[in-house]
Amino acid sequence: MNKRYAMVIDSSRCINCLACVVACQLTHQVPANFKRNWIRPGPWEFGAGVHYQPGNCMQCERPTCVDACPTGATYQDETNGIIRVNPKLCIACGSCIPACPYGARFRHPGKRIVDKCDFCQGRIGKGRSPACVETCPTRARIFGNMADAASEISRVLKARPTVRVINKKTDTEPAIYYLEKTSPLDWPVEANVPEAIRLWRDLFNPIVKAVVGMTGLAVLVMLGKQLFSDPNSEHRDQGHTGPNEAKQEMGKGPDDETPND
Repeated sequence: MNKRYAMVIDSSRCINCLACVVACQLTHQVPANFKRNWIRPGPWEFGAGVHYQPGNCMQCERPTCVDACPTGATYQDETNGIIRVNPKLCIACGSCIPACPYGARFRHPGKRIVDKCDFCQGRIGKGRSPACVETCPTRARIFGNMADAASEISRVLKARPTVRVINKKTDTEPAIYYLEKTSPLDWPVEANVPEAIRLWRDLFNPIVKAVVGMTGLAVLVMLGKQLFSDPNSEHRDQGHTGPNEAKQEMGKGPDDETPND
């Protein structure tokens, strides 16, 4: 892998203007009440006010969402490390949603697939930064290639102490870094890969692929789409708190809601 895209966030610069959220919504046409990225409010800090923590898919080095996908639709791009979703293989079964410790995934009711941040793959392919990075007025987000020692993100990671927001039981080694002190730090949940998916992945999936080949797998995917791709399907998973959960779980009020891309 000659590229490893990552992001460094200076949460002390975040003013909760939501420009990054709106830019993402407009760029990717995310439907209302869903988000690819978010700003999470922390506790009140004396002398500093409320501390905000921007975030999005953490583009993990050990992605549990990939392990939870029964069709291989969710995968890590070998060229740049980005966790992506192949819409042709996704059956919207939702197994990857509770498997993400960050609540960064949702069922797209229009596309009938699971959707998430992909660092604006189309933009970075043209040499541009993700929309959230370009629109941030305080430059709270720094994006780049960690594999390039001369890149800005590499220089920042080398020069400044950082923390990564993780769940201790399931450290997925995220590629989102926060400069120095950031809060809140304890909101990621333990990744939960459904037991049926574990069985499919570890036992049946290799056998099915070997027996029926890719043509047969495509048939299974199409069948899965018919079974699982309900545009009205529930996108929330019990016990899992993420940016696409109910607003009251985030501690937000109606003024914090924005139209989604």
